[in-house]
Amino acid sequence: MMDFFDVTFPVSGVTTLIFIPPLVAFIVSFFTSMGGVSGAFVLLPFQMSVLNYTAPSVSGTNQLFNIIAIPSGVWQYVKEKRMVWPLTWAVIIGTLPGVLIGALVRLEFLPDSRSFKFFAGFVLLYIGIRLFTDTIKKKAEVQKKESEKRKDDFVISETRFSLKHAEFTFGGEKFSFSVPGVFLLCFIVGIIGGIYGIGGGAIIAPFFITFFRLPVYAIAGASLMGTFITSIAGVITYEVLAIVYPGMSVAPDWYLGILFGIGGLFGMYLGARCQKYVPVNVIKWILCACVLFVAAKYLYDFIK
Repeated sequence: MMDFFDVTFPVSGVTTLIFIPPLVAFIVSFFTSMGGVSGAFVLLPFQMSVLNYTAPSVSGTNQLFNIIAIPSGVWQYVKEKRMVWPLTWAVIIGTLPGVLIGALVRLEFLPDSRSFKFFAGFVLLYIGIRLFTDTIKKKAEVQKKESEKRKDDFVISETRFSLKHAEFTFGGEKFSFSVPGVFLLCFIVGIIGGIYGIGGGAIIAPFFITFFRLPVYAIAGASLMGTFITSIAGVITYEVLAIVYPGMSVAPDWYLGILFGIGGLFGMYLGARCQKYVPVNVIKWILCACVLFVAAKYLYDFIK
């Protein structure tokens, strides 16, 4: 009976039960979208280690998942007035050129999965440790602030933007960030995200929380929107590069990516709706656990 549900995807060569990709994507996206992350950085090791999809085209397939899954979450954040638009545009403008560079680096210097895992593992390990230490230090302070929040505090207001500086009000507090600083960070993250096939959101969100001290409830929508736009650029780039590298599996596996995307679409929507009811430290722990797990998995695969 199970053979009836088995499907083999022509581009990736993956054979699995047809309901596995959307189910895994739904579960992952529900939790990660609360922190402004699509879940693509968790789905990538699942594809490489569980489904044994290790060709460079896995990066484009992962970004295809982002394109399909993210709009539902972004729409919910926009609807609830929790989009920091100056931050969103800074992410998009800074990340886009980096993603294009990252795709070229992936194909030229990291085409085999072993070196790719080593690179991604160390990047995520650093981010995970930083997020872990930040969560431990800020636990008592965050709990006190959360207990004082009212329902109408979960709205972005009083946004101001210039080429040097941007600020906004959230939860009765003013937050600010350096626009050139965000541009530079997003450009670097865009390169890493282009290599990794995640659009950069999994790296940008923890950086906004730990380095720029921005609230996780406020940065989630901007991070997801940036990931969505840059993933579109990433998929187009991998499709074009498939012509330049005809002997290599470069173009996304559209059928597999769409299945992952369908599950992510529903998971992301529910995650965005539930986010404001989940304590911020819980969201940070979810992000931290995901990042450290993936980092450990990649580094283990590299040294074994």
